[in-house]
Amino acid sequence: MKSQQELILSPSLLASDFSNLAGELSALEEAGLTWVHWDVMDGSFVPNITFGPPIIAGCRKKSRLFFDVHLMIEEPDRYLEDFVRAGADLLCVHAEACRHLERTLSEIARLGARPAVALNPHTPLEILEYVLPRLDMVLIMSVNPGFGGQKFIPFSMEKIRRLKSMIAARDCKTLIQVDGGVTPENTGELVQCGADVLVSGSAFFAHPPYRERLKTFINAARDQG
Repeated sequence: MKSQQELILSPSLLASDFSNLAGELSALEEAGLTWVHWDVMDGSFVPNITFGPPIIAGCRKKSRLFFDVHLMIEEPDRYLEDFVRAGADLLCVHAEACRHLERTLSEIARLGARPAVALNPHTPLEILEYVLPRLDMVLIMSVNPGFGGQKFIPFSMEKIRRLKSMIAARDCKTLIQVDGGVTPENTGELVQCGADVLVSGSAFFAHPPYRERLKTFINAARDQG
């Protein structure tokens, strides 16, 4: 999924041009991106509504990017199969929304997608203790989910460090993703703390050309990571 030294940037389509999603995906691919982040919101778990399976399915036909699908929804178990069929390569559910988290992760894997768990800023890492070895990725929310353009919550850095230690102690290969207020200015410190995958919305899409913006993030990780 990544070399040990190379940052993965997963731009959040929440900040893209919704009227031209296929074009945005093509531009990301041409710019050298390999991942793209889908923020799926239901207006209940978070106060916003965004994409559903039909939109992802339509875009899947137009893109070879790795679809990193973040489900910010209530009762995600009801929709896992729909999102996998739509083309999700990785499905990330919120621990706060899953009554039986292990069962949900097992079902994601059975359906053929990579299982991941997201944690809201207030949620302790201990909730992952028994499921960490089966996770492809943990998403640390560094803002309260629901809207783009928010400021990074500073205590997220320590949370990332602690998660990195947990992963190392269990000899896992779990990736750490960070979403919320991610910019080139804090990329170096995020990588130092242990982040592998960074989600960036407005700090990426508002600064074309995308190839140059990708280089800015990569250089920030290399210079300070």
